Amino acid sequence: MIDEKDEKLWATLCHLSALVGFVFPFGNIIGPLVFWILKKDQMPLVDVNGKEALNFQISMSIYALFAATLVLVLIGIPLLFMIAFADLILIIMASVKTSEGTPYRYPLTIRLIK
Repeated sequence: MIDEKDEKLWATLCHLSALVGFVFPFGNIIGPLVFWILKKDQMPLVDVNGKEALNFQISMSIYALFAATLVLVLIGIPLLFMIAFADLILIIMASVKTSEGTPYRYPLTIRLIK
């Protein structure tokens, strides 16, 4: 039997592990991917939240790559800061909601993993 606390913890870690991306390139994708792969078959809440975190982090990476190309025309610099700030805030919001047991859907997410 799966303990609800453990399931919430692992689901929350799916979101929080994306913070690794602020230290290592593409750590924002690798972190949630590792937690999702480890527990997706055993814990349904981790499966749902892992997919959500992965989809959001893939979307944020796409947006950041697009903004990075705009650095040449200077608009990319503030866009990169806005993307990083939004990423940080939304990761924290998702982590808090998930730890409370409330489902969280990230805004502006391209849903690639279904």
